[in-house]
Amino acid sequence: MSTLIFRKANAADLSVIVEMLADDQLGQSREIVSDPLDQRYIAAFDAIDQDPNQLLAVAVEAEKVIGCMQVTFIAGLSRMGMRRGQIEAVRIASRHRGPGVGLKFFDWAFEQCRQRECKLVQLTSDKTRQDAIRFYEKLGFKASHEGMKLEII
Repeated sequence: MSTLIFRKANAADLSVIVEMLADDQLGQSREIVSDPLDQRYIAAFDAIDQDPNQLLAVAVEAEKVIGCMQVTFIAGLSRMGMRRGQIEAVRIASRHRGPGVGLKFFDWAFEQCRQRECKLVQLTSDKTRQDAIRFYEKLGFKASHEGMKLEII
């Protein structure tokens, strides 16, 4: 494995990020891979990129984007004003899974959270993504809360 680089995503990375988000059974039903890229992705990227409490990050190996995640830094009143990091939209390109890319990417993300004075990192994962859930548990995440979602269309 060559050197991995973790960095803030830029607009040139967006098509590859969308492809990774679509590269599983759930993503295939939720994402649109197209050329040109659907304008909604561009608008979302611009909003994320302009928000100082958002970090859309990529993992790069040999100048190719092979992973992505979004980290949101949340200020809160509970726990005496504790800040937390929320990690979402984690993907490692399927052919790069296994050799430690995900572990290194999360270690980097945890450091980004520490630098922003977060004392807790949380994430959600679809219950059908059993491999991902096992990976998160190996990182030390605990299923301490019951998560719920409501689509408002």
